Amino acid sequence: MVTAAAIQHPGDLRWETRLLVVVAAVLTVFGIASLHAAATLERDAFGFFMKQLAGALAGAIALVVIARVDYHLWRRLAWPLLIGTVILLLIPLLPFPDAIRPYRNGAHRWVRIGPLNLQPSEVARFSVVVWTAMLAAKKGEAVRGFKKGLFPCLLIIGIVSLLVLLEPNLSMAVLVALIGGVVLFTAGAKIGHFLLLGVAGVFAGVSLIWAEPYRLTRLKCFLEPCGQADFQLNQAIIGFGSGGPLGVGYGHGQLKMRYLPYGYSDFLAATIGEEWGFLGVLVIALLFAIFCWLGFRIARTAADPFGQYLAAGVTATVALAGLLHAAVNLGLMPTTGLSLPFMSYGRSGLVMTLVSVGVLVNVGRARGKPVRGER
Repeated sequence: MVTAAAIQHPGDLRWETRLLVVVAAVLTVFGIASLHAAATLERDAFGFFMKQLAGALAGAIALVVIARVDYHLWRRLAWPLLIGTVILLLIPLLPFPDAIRPYRNGAHRWVRIGPLNLQPSEVARFSVVVWTAMLAAKKGEAVRGFKKGLFPCLLIIGIVSLLVLLEPNLSMAVLVALIGGVVLFTAGAKIGHFLLLGVAGVFAGVSLIWAEPYRLTRLKCFLEPCGQADFQLNQAIIGFGSGGPLGVGYGHGQLKMRYLPYGYSDFLAATIGEEWGFLGVLVIALLFAIFCWLGFRIARTAADPFGQYLAAGVTATVALAGLLHAAVNLGLMPTTGLSLPFMSYGRSGLVMTLVSVGVLVNVGRARGKPVRGER
């Protein structure tokens, strides 16, 4: 069959993918500059800069290559990619030496491959989108049913989320589950099923928080100030307030003087707010809004269902991660470790985000071309 997207000429649609790449590039460059300033005293700023720059270059190369590869290839690679991701997620949970699964900040969340440190949960976000999009496109209208449509998808998403949770990494596990849910909702899953799952998720979340004292402490401090335990949040709010309308100036912020731990990653938004002020935060928010608008626009006009679900999923990955990062920095949800896409320190996250942009660009470029049946 020929879809509605095929009526438009491809040249009429190219501006969206070009603008998408420009926005991604601006956010990446601004992020490298911001984390360099934020890490001045926390660690070796030049080392941070060079590592993030290397990640950006690797991600840029991957973006260019993947943007030229037919996105239907990901449909055929969905199962191998998912199985490979599960294997990577199992490595930090098995009794391998620390040389293979580094222990940092109280958790095993990384896999060391030669000189590279890979965070499997970042790969999991992408692989869940690809796999769920593949299965939803394959099932078609059947995804509206629970037993044969929604349940098999939720089972696999749940297994991947559980492996991430066991690292332990509750926030990333929730994000993986939410992204999978977005893809299923885009595919037409009934909202009533999600409401029931939401209720079950709330009970599960409360149980998980109650099971870990540090999670319970964070929740209590979110509901009522409790001194030293919400130190990071207090410093983040001070940073936003100190920035005022225009900020204190690039490199002149005080949060990096070891007042705000992880100001280059989990609390990068607060650092930006201090040095660039309300105007800088507003510009960053607008850039993310433009990116998400373009991504969902591409998803809506994609050439086939798989392209629609894939584009919606990778766009939702950026949107949800950005919103949750901002919410934590502004004290709108309990403190947790979620990086800001394109910008926070972390080569695995940056490379996978730019890979997702490449996929999104390829989906966008395929619009306006006749699609007959399934590929």
